[in-house]
Amino acid sequence: MLRHFLQFKDLSRDELLYLFERTRVIKARFKRYQPYHPLTDRTLAMIFEKSSTRTRLSFEAGMHQLGGSAIYLNTRDTQLGRGEPVEDAGEVISRMVDIVMIRTFEQDIIERFAAHSRVPVINGLTNEYHPCQILADIFTFIEHHGSIQGKTVSWIGDSNNMCNTWLQAAEVLDFNVHVSTPAGYEVEPERAGLYGTDHFESFVDPMDACRGADLVTTDVWTSMGWEAENEERMKDFADWQVDAEMMGVAKSDAVFMHCLPAHRGEEVTAEVIDGPQSVVWDEAENRLHVQKALMEFLLLGKVES
Repeated sequence: MLRHFLQFKDLSRDELLYLFERTRVIKARFKRYQPYHPLTDRTLAMIFEKSSTRTRLSFEAGMHQLGGSAIYLNTRDTQLGRGEPVEDAGEVISRMVDIVMIRTFEQDIIERFAAHSRVPVINGLTNEYHPCQILADIFTFIEHHGSIQGKTVSWIGDSNNMCNTWLQAAEVLDFNVHVSTPAGYEVEPERAGLYGTDHFESFVDPMDACRGADLVTTDVWTSMGWEAENEERMKDFADWQVDAEMMGVAKSDAVFMHCLPAHRGEEVTAEVIDGPQSVVWDEAENRLHVQKALMEFLLLGKVES
């Protein structure tokens, strides 16, 4: 059965737990330099409308490590950039490759592409969601602290695609998210795709959101596509910088995460992101490993090896 990964909730709790276990196995093989090529002769098309470092590198290297190949397509260099309907592109591209990753703006674009695709489609980032990053974040937490079930994640800053995806993940995997945003930047439940609010609590004061948290995380104050608002956002978010004081009210063994790239001195201090509680480099590397497990699952289903 054809499966896509367009939002975090596209996979069930059991499927996600399976992916995390597969990620552990695949990463361990990688660290032991053991070749593992289950996707020999399979081809990944990577379609970029938004630029990237980690997304391109992790998918391209990951597909190569699994024995397949990856083709980079920038919409500026394809007919998509000259007005070809997304639906037509989905029909054509999916007849030539085995799996597609798209990094674009509106979620509607990737949904329309997937509706006309014969092969699995993965969301590499949209304005609304960033599911592959949250896969990596949760796997990183599991590596450091075990199951995330029942734990508390503190989101500080903009209610952007990362925040939306954390909220979805909390509902599927049964943990809690404390969100603190400046006035005017609050979570929009419908845009976040939430089922309910049982796993989500909003705080006016970011210190209160961090209190007792197992994981504190943030993102840049101005995401791609919102650059025109940058000056205004710098003022609005000034009190939402994750610093040592915020980390100090979280649990003593709490970890700090950031999807990167980071702006030290804006959304997070250098003391925090470069400090002992930061796991941002493990988090970045784990994009590679969770995406390998994801591609394996979407193309081969559950495997035992």
